[in-house]
Amino acid sequence: MSAASDRGDADGRHPLFMPVILLGGLIFGFGLGYSHMARPEVVLDFLQFDDLGLVFVMGGAAVVSAFTFALGTRVLDRAPLTGKPYTRRLKSLDRNVLVGGGIFGVGWGVSGICPGAAYASLGVGNVPILWAIAGMFVGAYVQAFWRARTAETSVAPTASD
Repeated sequence: MSAASDRGDADGRHPLFMPVILLGGLIFGFGLGYSHMARPEVVLDFLQFDDLGLVFVMGGAAVVSAFTFALGTRVLDRAPLTGKPYTRRLKSLDRNVLVGGGIFGVGWGVSGICPGAAYASLGVGNVPILWAIAGMFVGAYVQAFWRARTAETSVAPTASD
C-alpha cells in the first residue's frame, strides 16, 4: 500500500486537509471581523495614518506566523496534512511581481480592503463590497487572458522552424 493511499486521498492529502482549511478560514475571517480589518473605513484610516491600531493586529499575526513556521520547520520534516517536504520557494523580483504588487496596492488603497478581508467584510454586513469582489474576479480573468496571450506569442514558431 502506498503512502498516498495510507493518508486517504489519491493526491496524498490527509483526510482532514479540507476541514482544517475550512476551520482556518473561519478563524481568519472571525479575526478580521473582530479586529475591524474587514471594515474599509478602518483600513483607510490606517492607510492615512489616522488610526494605527491595525499595526498591532498585523504585528501579532506576523509574530504568530513567524513562530509557527520557525518551529514547524525545525520539529517536522514534512507538512502534517499534505506530507510534502518543507522547502523555500524563491521567486525573482520581475516586472510581473512589480506590476501585480502595484495594482494590488492601488486596489487596496482605493477600496480600503484586501481580497481576504473583502470576503470577511461580507460577514459583517458590508454588501457594497460585492463591487470590489466582482472587480477582483474581472481583474483575475483579464490577467489570465493577458498571460495566455503573451504565452502564445512567445512560443509562436519562427521562420527557421
